[in-house]
Amino acid sequence: MIRKFPTADLLMAGLADFIVDTARNAIATRGRFDFAVSGGSSPKRLYDLLTSDAYRNKVEWSKAYFFLGDERNVGLEHPDSNYRMVKQSLFDPLGIQSDHVFPVDTLLTPADAARKYEEIIRKHFGEKECRFDLVLLGLGSNSHTASLFPHTEVLHEQTALVSGLFIPEVNMFRITFTAPLINQAREIVFLVYGASKAEAVAEIVQGERNIESHPAQLIQPAGGRLSWFLDDAAGSKLAISN
Repeated sequence: MIRKFPTADLLMAGLADFIVDTARNAIATRGRFDFAVSGGSSPKRLYDLLTSDAYRNKVEWSKAYFFLGDERNVGLEHPDSNYRMVKQSLFDPLGIQSDHVFPVDTLLTPADAARKYEEIIRKHFGEKECRFDLVLLGLGSNSHTASLFPHTEVLHEQTALVSGLFIPEVNMFRITFTAPLINQAREIVFLVYGASKAEAVAEIVQGERNIESHPAQLIQPAGGRLSWFLDDAAGSKLAISN
């Protein structure tokens, strides 16, 4: 599903409404809302809206559980930490209890941090499939999502749910959900706005399949739904309408 909005502000409102509906349905159906969030500047605007007076009381946040789709290999208080940003902009303003938030243990080596995070995820879901109600993803202009970067070995991962890897393009270790884990989700949403992302969006959605150059093409949920929330600028090179 592709949903385009004239402006980024309208996009954020549309996605906030979608998250509210998804959370309410999950809580009504399964008693909880399992949400894998994303770091970066784009989702921060969304989190600020979700914590505003217009939205904060629309969801029983006490029944929500939060994971990080990817994390930089830095301390949790480091300015580059995805957890730190989401904590400050979403968890703290909503008063999310600490045992409902699962940060990556970046004090470990990246490989060990990935293994431990996978163990935590599997324990959370118990005997059931590790299936998030919602995975929120961003998109880089180089077509990466989460920390699935072009020409990295993790693109070919088939079994691990979480991977720790060094990414030469950004000269950094990161810990990331793998495509197999993301693709098990009930709802997967790409949040993308701005003209700088238009070329990547068009290549991923309508171009020939080339996961090495366009890792976001790996995101193809088997039993769930994939949605693109775009502003007009980000969707300007698509040859299809809403």
